[in-house]
Amino acid sequence: MPGSVRNKTAWAVFAILAIGIGLYPLMYFFSAEEFGLLQGKSKDISANIIWRIGFFGHIVFGGLALLTGWSQFSKKLRTKKLDLHRNLGKIYVLSALVSGICGVYIGFYASGGLVPSLGFISLGIVWLFTTIRAYAAIRKKDVSLHQGMMIYSYAACFAAVTLRIWLPLLTIILGEFLLAYKIVAWLCWVPNIIFAHFWVRRKGLTLA
Repeated sequence: MPGSVRNKTAWAVFAILAIGIGLYPLMYFFSAEEFGLLQGKSKDISANIIWRIGFFGHIVFGGLALLTGWSQFSKKLRTKKLDLHRNLGKIYVLSALVSGICGVYIGFYASGGLVPSLGFISLGIVWLFTTIRAYAAIRKKDVSLHQGMMIYSYAACFAAVTLRIWLPLLTIILGEFLLAYKIVAWLCWVPNIIFAHFWVRRKGLTLA
């Protein structure tokens, strides 16, 4: 397969996954019963209004971040529609900050105890840190740092996609949801960040 075709195919898959999982939170609002991760929560946690605000804030704004963030890597959009690129970027940053803060909070209540809690809290902190640095860099017109941090930021955001790929696979392989969940709390984002590191290096972006 020629390189250009391979790149276009990879870009199409990337966009489809981002949009598909970005729209996934809508299913929570159309389901008549407790859906998805809510099914595994105790009645006490599910009934906690602050936790529910945190949970829905995380998935709704996380979905919005996924829906807007992938477009930020389009050279065509940056070149031909810079204002749209900037406006979508602002929506992404705001969504990432809200979802990241909510994610850190609900991470303390993750099923399975300390290991998944630390995994999801760490993910939230990495997402918040890289997003804030990306925004601060572009405000200072440091394009290289901005692009590098956006790669890391969206790699953390894309954990929502990789989690939904890995979790069912590991649950089937291991035959136990909680064990799979403990592993996925780290597997959903650490390889993404490693990939981002090599992508940043390949592009020759300066992060200092």
